[in-house]
Amino acid sequence: MAAGGMQLLVSDFVMSFMWVWSSVINKLFVYSFLGLRPHEATTEAIKCSLSILNMFFFAYLGKVTKGGAYNPLTILSGAISGDFSKFLFTFGARIPAQVVGSITGVRLIIESFPEIGHGPSLNVDIHRGALTEGLLTFAIVTISLILSRSMPGSFYTKTWISSLSKLSLHILGSDLTGGCMNPASVMGWAFARGDHLTKEHMVVYWLAPIQGTLLAVWTFKLLARPTKEEKANTNSKKSD
Repeated sequence: MAAGGMQLLVSDFVMSFMWVWSSVINKLFVYSFLGLRPHEATTEAIKCSLSILNMFFFAYLGKVTKGGAYNPLTILSGAISGDFSKFLFTFGARIPAQVVGSITGVRLIIESFPEIGHGPSLNVDIHRGALTEGLLTFAIVTISLILSRSMPGSFYTKTWISSLSKLSLHILGSDLTGGCMNPASVMGWAFARGDHLTKEHMVVYWLAPIQGTLLAVWTFKLLARPTKEEKANTNSKKSD
């Protein structure tokens, strides 16, 4: 394995570990350190602000690590569009690294703060849950693809729009499935509870988001017009 590939695996593991911890740290800061009560306007405003800052921080980490990620869906959309070796590397190495990082992080959380909770849970039937996670994933992947094409160099603007979109979609699905849109993170909590191999977990938090990602990528390719660079590359291949 090349040095760049190993660096990506380490980055994926560490960022996935940090991501599950970040949500716990935010809760401890809001409820324990600040002493705020749940479901109050001030509490929700601070939680949303911290979530956006958190997503900016992880977006910066992804930039610094040259592609490191904590969410399988983020790298899956790129793997679908890439060559077969990239697809195998993503499914065979990067996604498992993210899952192991999340499981390791959750185990340490439970040992350190056993009262913190048990992670996201399915509060509706499996069909509604799968539809919810699939639609949420379809929406956020589509937004990410549009941003990457329309603003390829604008890090802060793109991250701001992406963060607000993720937060809004998370709030929409939080009462139904947790609004996760991150199979690796959910796997960490499910593994700790011992229900990571259940039909509900696999269908709602893995199969539905993957299908939503595939549908978003294929729909975007079908509807989006090719850029000038893509046209130039196509023409050069034809001339060769």
